[in-house]
Amino acid sequence: MTEHVWSYRSTAGHLTGTDLIGYTVEATDGSIGKVDKHSDEAGDAYLVVDTGIWIFGKEVLLPASTVIIVDANREKIYVDGTKEQIKNAPEFHREKHLDDVGYREEIGTYYSIGGFGGRII
Repeated sequence: MTEHVWSYRSTAGHLTGTDLIGYTVEATDGSIGKVDKHSDEAGDAYLVVDTGIWIFGKEVLLPASTVIIVDANREKIYVDGTKEQIKNAPEFHREKHLDDVGYREEIGTYYSIGGFGGRII
């Protein structure tokens, strides 16, 4: 079930190969930060968002399925989730996110079920 969270929605308008670093990320209720890192890899796509002072300089890992739309003209990415839901996500661990399968499953489960109102994104 969580494998689909690591892929962009077909309706998001994201073109593989587009550099998203620096794009502003907007939750359903306001800005959460800027893209610090991202991956377009099929089945393993994500955004790492630097939240700045919003949650005390922390970064969050957002699976690609959370992306509603990529607006390249405005350099904005709109995600499906509130600031509170994103803030309550499992803590981002830069050293684990690429290699630790259990960690990736925890993040995937949160975004597919736990943190987003029981709905599958």
